Amino acid sequence: MTRTPPPLGRLHDIGGGRRLMLHRSGTGGPPAIFLAGAGMMSLDYLNIHDRVAALTTSVLYDRGGNGWSHPAELPRTAAEVTDELHELLHTVGVPGPYLLIGHSLGGAYARHYARRFPDEVAGLLLLDPFHEDLATRAPRQARERLDEMLDHMRSQESAEPTPEQLEQSRAQMLRHFAAWPEPVREPLAERHLATWRAASRENHNLYDKVAAEFRHAPATPDVPLIVLTALGHDATQAHLWPAELLREINESKRALHAEVAAESPRGEQRVLDDAGHGWLHEERADAVIQAVDDLVSAVSGGVRR
Repeated sequence: MTRTPPPLGRLHDIGGGRRLMLHRSGTGGPPAIFLAGAGMMSLDYLNIHDRVAALTTSVLYDRGGNGWSHPAELPRTAAEVTDELHELLHTVGVPGPYLLIGHSLGGAYARHYARRFPDEVAGLLLLDPFHEDLATRAPRQARERLDEMLDHMRSQESAEPTPEQLEQSRAQMLRHFAAWPEPVREPLAERHLATWRAASRENHNLYDKVAAEFRHAPATPDVPLIVLTALGHDATQAHLWPAELLREINESKRALHAEVAAESPRGEQRVLDDAGHGWLHEERADAVIQAVDDLVSAVSGGVRR
């Protein structure tokens, strides 16, 4: 993996030769820490990060082996991922307790962090989070198709994309990132092209070993918690799943997210019928900002800085 400097933020040494990318903006507390989904990276959340930074301190970072952070052996356990974030925040000196904002797999990691380090978490915002029982409670046809997709992803890891495929992907990403600041667009697209295998490798142990970690974790602490459930059109998921099967998957997800919200006495689920899974933080940035604002107010007892 080629190590190029990030266009924003910088690499921080957390010991043992490990260096992780972190970008911080804004002031005040609780600091909001973004945890990216699988296949995503820190600067995918830059636009919403900048808006959160108007409310409180906002932090983007890349897990080891992802984005601009140095390589890590993938897959990893949830304990390794949350220990690493814990070490990074303490090394860099971001004061807790934190408002963790986790998307997809990052949402599951945020929930796991709160369960392992409850005194360091002030609130949770989970953006269409992965759930450990999503596969086991999905329709049988979905489980079978998921196994096929995971096998296909593993087989593709050793394949080298052609120059034509790379150029096509680059052009698609540059169009997608048109709303990002100009100095970030090209480096972000290039970083995705350089690290695309990481998403597949993170998934290798997700549905067995990591899911088991989530199931056997301590209880979720009593903190303000909002789950945003995305039930709108998502181009990637529409391509992967037949429409009727996707409807069943989404209904199962809605129920699981309601259970996650109920884990905290101050938990709440908000359903978004007009946002997809992958980019809900762009499609419904207003809903994300409202949730952040509500959580910051709840944490501060209604008194804003």
